[in-house]
Amino acid sequence: MSALAVRATGVSKRFRLGEVSGGYELLSERIANRLSRRTKVDEREFWALEDVGFEVRAGESFGIVGHNGSGKSTLLKILSRVTPLTRGEVDIYGRVGALLEVGTGFHPELTGAENIYLNGAILGLQRDEVRRRFDEIVEFAEVERFIYTPVKRYSSGMFLRLAFSVAAHLEPDILIVDEVLSVGDLAFQEKCMGRMQAVTGEGRTVLFVSHNLAAVEQFCDRAMLLERGRKIDEGPTKAIIERYVRSLRRDASMDISQRDDRTGSGRLRFQAMRLHLDGAPSETLMTGRDAELLLDYEVPSGESLRNVNFSVTISTVLGETMLHLYTVTRGETVAELPPRGVVRCRVPRLPLPAGQYIMSLWADIGGTAGEVLDWVQRAAELTVADGDFYGTGQSALPSHPAVLIDHTWDLAEPAVVSR
Repeated sequence: MSALAVRATGVSKRFRLGEVSGGYELLSERIANRLSRRTKVDEREFWALEDVGFEVRAGESFGIVGHNGSGKSTLLKILSRVTPLTRGEVDIYGRVGALLEVGTGFHPELTGAENIYLNGAILGLQRDEVRRRFDEIVEFAEVERFIYTPVKRYSSGMFLRLAFSVAAHLEPDILIVDEVLSVGDLAFQEKCMGRMQAVTGEGRTVLFVSHNLAAVEQFCDRAMLLERGRKIDEGPTKAIIERYVRSLRRDASMDISQRDDRTGSGRLRFQAMRLHLDGAPSETLMTGRDAELLLDYEVPSGESLRNVNFSVTISTVLGETMLHLYTVTRGETVAELPPRGVVRCRVPRLPLPAGQYIMSLWADIGGTAGEVLDWVQRAAELTVADGDFYGTGQSALPSHPAVLIDHTWDLAEPAVVSR
């Protein structure tokens, strides 16, 4: 049996609402915190983690899954020594490299090259050791042209590529990766997964948090399920994911207006979601038939909002995105939105094969880089019944998740090769 890489015993983390958390406070935060005490501060305690314990062995890939607010990110920050724990013990056997949030461990005023050396120093590497890996880091991140530019001028994608490359190539004994991989494009995500598999193949340890359950199942040997800060189960990844999916399907049937795990400014809130099939109310949709998704919303202030974007993401129960329906990509931003109403998304000839899906709702002003108004992940469950998309009487093959598109086949004329 391999040696231990991580041991957590009775890990608990308490936050006091209304106070700066973590024990590390900037001067500006200290001043703002002092001024805020002139008014009444909510001092209720919130336990983000309670009595969580587990062990991970060297060379193992360990997944952590759970709902938003279950304590996953807090746990990884404790393991990375970013946030101190309130109670319990954590033993780390080796050097830790962490990719927790875009920007963690990077100084915005320094160039990409300077941040590579800074992170190497944080990990305890000598400058010569970082120099030997420098070209490989830059090549993987695909930022050669901008490596001597301050990272504050990087796009989020460039920032993420460099941050992951640094974390993965400076050879930590334990690599901790949070949800940030979802920021990158598909090609980069696949590249990162390949790199993490190489890390474990070299005998190092990976702790992985993601809502993409298919990636967790593919990559992780074992997994742990957290719920409201408590450990619910631990074991083989497939069994843990099956238990998690059962809980997701329960949550997806909840009244959206009562969901308290949503994110965003709250200036707009989704209240309900309804389905229409061929123009009539329906509990399910059907492959190849016209679908409508109706989103009931409310602006709590009673004011009208301008330039609002809406999105519905439809995913498999394992988290693989099948459709991303977004007003921005259609050029249909709502210029003037009344305080209460219904937004409708029409999908002609629904291209989803029969099965169970999960829908997430999003509203923003200014696109994904602007103000997020409301984001309800896994807001509702969707059942799609089998239908004759191609008009041939043939159903879609169930071998892998795929959307359906019209296409034709014929026998092409042989190419004429001149001699």
